[in-house]
Amino acid sequence: MSAQPLKALVAAVLAASALTAATPASAATYPLHAARVVQHFDLEKGQTPESMVFAPDGTAYVTFAKARQIAAISPSGRIRVLATLPAPADGGVNTPALGFALTVGIDRAADGTLYFAYATGTSDLTGIWSLRPGGTPRRIAALPATSLPNGIALGHRTLYAADSTGGVIWQVPVSGGKATTWSSDQELAAAGFLGANGLRLRDGAVWATNLDKGTILRIPVQADGSAGRLKVVATGLAGIDDFAFTGRGTEIIAALDTVNQVALVRPDGSHTVVLTAADGLQGPTTVAVRGRTVHVPSAAYLTGQDPNLLRAQLGR
Repeated sequence: MSAQPLKALVAAVLAASALTAATPASAATYPLHAARVVQHFDLEKGQTPESMVFAPDGTAYVTFAKARQIAAISPSGRIRVLATLPAPADGGVNTPALGFALTVGIDRAADGTLYFAYATGTSDLTGIWSLRPGGTPRRIAALPATSLPNGIALGHRTLYAADSTGGVIWQVPVSGGKATTWSSDQELAAAGFLGANGLRLRDGAVWATNLDKGTILRIPVQADGSAGRLKVVATGLAGIDDFAFTGRGTEIIAALDTVNQVALVRPDGSHTVVLTAADGLQGPTTVAVRGRTVHVPSAAYLTGQDPNLLRAQLGR
């Protein structure tokens, strides 16, 4: 990470930290247990995991952000690179907010097609891409060079993408085509660094996070497919990146990247820190829940030490 984006990120950390008081480490014992780092990634190769999605057979598909790669991780931990995205002509220095090109959010269709976001700061590459099993990556929707597409969520016919610098949620036909603004609510906007970030679909709504504001947002999908009225459902989540639902209603496990924590967020919006650096976190970027197992990749953007994958079990 270049000096200027790092300076901005540190400033964001300090601002975000003011949103919530530190939670004692003793709180990191519930509801997760048996937390341990199960895999280490190679920082020098750019293996900074940004997003993760599972196939039914237990294969995890990840974006290695700085390597500009899509990779498959077998249940035994074997890494297989499926694709490396073309580098922008300028090397990615004009990528908004960060200054380096990166593969970002990822989701998977039932037929095995992977959909993911790629941000480069250039109009010829920035956008939503797809990768069919055994195929090559192709861009299915262009996004402005000034955008930073981040989390994505795949619906039945529509794919949603959070834009961290544009402060909007885009919608793109799953078959490909023109990206249009689905929501531009002010709660999605950045407040100095990155705004709309993680993205999920649940109970007829698009759920999103805002890193700068430390919030989780819910936007209903109306009968005609348009965005309903946004509701802030949780606050005080400093440095929140991506998240996942635990399977217990709208209970959430959220990665708090810049403060090196993972939090349990209850349906009433209250939260408890359940994992910390003491558990092995190195700047957690996302969460994937499979059965009772919680998977937390860390990209080590700030620590610069040990990008890794942590696993823990949900309590009963």
